[in-house]
Amino acid sequence: MTSGHDPYGFADLLDDIERAALARLREVLDTRVEPLVAEHWERGTFPEQIIAPLADLRLMDPPEFGGATDADHALYRGFRNFELARTDVSVATFYNGQSGLFRTSVELGGSEAQVATLSPRIRSFELRGAFALTEPDHGSDIARGIETTARRDGDDWIIDGRKRWIGGAVLADVIVVFARADHDGGAAGVAAFLVPRDAPGLTLTTMTGKIALRIVQNSDIELVGVRVPDSARLERVNTFADVGRMLGAMRADVAWIAVGAQAGAFEAAAAYVREREQFGRAIGGFQLVQAKLATMLGNLTASLALVVRLAQRQAAGAWIDEDSALAKMFTAARLRETVALGREVAGGNGILLEHRLARFFADAEAVYSYEGTHDINTLIVGRGITGLSAFH
Repeated sequence: MTSGHDPYGFADLLDDIERAALARLREVLDTRVEPLVAEHWERGTFPEQIIAPLADLRLMDPPEFGGATDADHALYRGFRNFELARTDVSVATFYNGQSGLFRTSVELGGSEAQVATLSPRIRSFELRGAFALTEPDHGSDIARGIETTARRDGDDWIIDGRKRWIGGAVLADVIVVFARADHDGGAAGVAAFLVPRDAPGLTLTTMTGKIALRIVQNSDIELVGVRVPDSARLERVNTFADVGRMLGAMRADVAWIAVGAQAGAFEAAAAYVREREQFGRAIGGFQLVQAKLATMLGNLTASLALVVRLAQRQAAGAWIDEDSALAKMFTAARLRETVALGREVAGGNGILLEHRLARFFADAEAVYSYEGTHDINTLIVGRGITGLSAFH
């Protein structure tokens, strides 16, 4: 695990069983995933043949853990996202949709019985899911602006509304749909429902025209009179504060993705400049090229330090929203600079998919914006610093 992208040896903090699980992941990524990525990225299609190899690795409860899950292995979970994103941001986003968004919504939002029943099926990919919160007219202001509604009808709920940017919905068995709801006793709040992808009244339309995360299949979702039983409601989601707990946990995952993407871009750039010759020698020997590589490595190392310490704090029970926001804000901004420098050292070839740098360059724009835009995360951090909210 320690290599040219980790000069301070943060991966040395992993134990032997964690390294073994991650080594199996890297082998699959390098041999069965990476060779497919560029073609599918250009076509805007998802390589479904990668799902089985990734699922078979049992990365959420690796055999090395002796029957335990990754719940007590915070650094391992972070480096898992790191390795996925080092290969491709879309692949990391797909996997994190299952291991992060879907699993977190069930494990933090479901009852004990729901978690006990569903979590093993989620970890094995037997039950695939997607997370549907964002709406066409509401992203950053979804807490106040959520328009999708759910109303009781006997023992069922009727859901109406629209969702947008829902990654992986076309591959999911169920979609976690968040809606404004009137709970028992007339209290208005939020509810989350496990809605089958093929439920009557639910329509999926794949979004097109994206310049980033082209492998991820994002969907527009329309729900018209979609009926689900009360047993499909995640019992511990009643207010937006409950949703906020999920988002805080998920934001750390995206920070790790931002760091892994920096590693992938750095490795691709370093390999390119060793091989590319101009003026009779490898361009890696030019001073300006080396300066750019040094900045890339500095960004990557600082970002890795931040997420490693964040993972350690969260493992110790310090789940603080401002901490996750700071990590996502910083790492995504450094990602933007890092991939731009990587594309730059490759010159015109930097826009060709064959050199990997173009994918990281484009995908960084999506990472910069999802799971809390840069500005929103900045304001969360600012609120923590001052005690004053700039949200109105």
